[in-house]
Amino acid sequence: MIDYFKDFIIILFYTLRDVLPILLLIVFFQLVVLKQPIPHLKRVLIGGVYVVVGLALFLMGLEKALFPVGNIMATQLSEPSFIGASGATLTDWKSYYWIYIFSALIGFSTTIAEPSLIAVAIKAGEVSGGIIRPWGLRITVAIGVSFALALGTFRIVTGTPLFIYIMVGYIIVIIQTFFAPKELIALAYDSGGVTTSTVTVPIVAALGLGLSSAVPGRNPAIDGFGLIAFASLFPIITVLGYAQFMSIKKRIIKK
Repeated sequence: MIDYFKDFIIILFYTLRDVLPILLLIVFFQLVVLKQPIPHLKRVLIGGVYVVVGLALFLMGLEKALFPVGNIMATQLSEPSFIGASGATLTDWKSYYWIYIFSALIGFSTTIAEPSLIAVAIKAGEVSGGIIRPWGLRITVAIGVSFALALGTFRIVTGTPLFIYIMVGYIIVIIQTFFAPKELIALAYDSGGVTTSTVTVPIVAALGLGLSSAVPGRNPAIDGFGLIAFASLFPIITVLGYAQFMSIKKRIIKK
């Protein structure tokens, strides 16, 4: 317990150090540039304390829980005794089907729980006047991340170059952009960015590193990274696809 407290104090110190420049910048613009007093100063100070303490607790949770869990799950699901493989079959991509299933499910569930995506979905629903449903957007993005992680873990197992997937993915995005409704293009691109945030990134990064360490012939420094790029790209494709589908559906209904 004492070790945990010491770790928390250290993380709290570094968190305060990282947040301090932001606070100083805001105070400088408010008092020097705008020459206005800080509104609701007491509330702002209390909120600032909550932010620093909350970030410190979150970072400690990543180190003590999320990173180890992602690493352990990837390692256990890749063990020869679990997948029933030995020798040459350890490099057979079909032997790792549980990894693909786990990656898809963990991608979907973490994205649904992603605070950044929830915030964007709520605002999108408010701005669109209810046309864009928050839950519909969240599920669409989650499906994109789910497929992305399944494909990304397949890339790690097979050892194929990352740039091929990224190039093909962005070519698809560019083609979709020409045909998707203009009012949803910007939202689709933002949807790709908000998936790589507080909940998704730690588990995805640990999953990639753990899997690349467990699969024979893979280098964590080369093959372990890249899943986050997948998780940013494929939600754009699914949201643009959803927008195109809804546009076609409206045309059919009008006819």
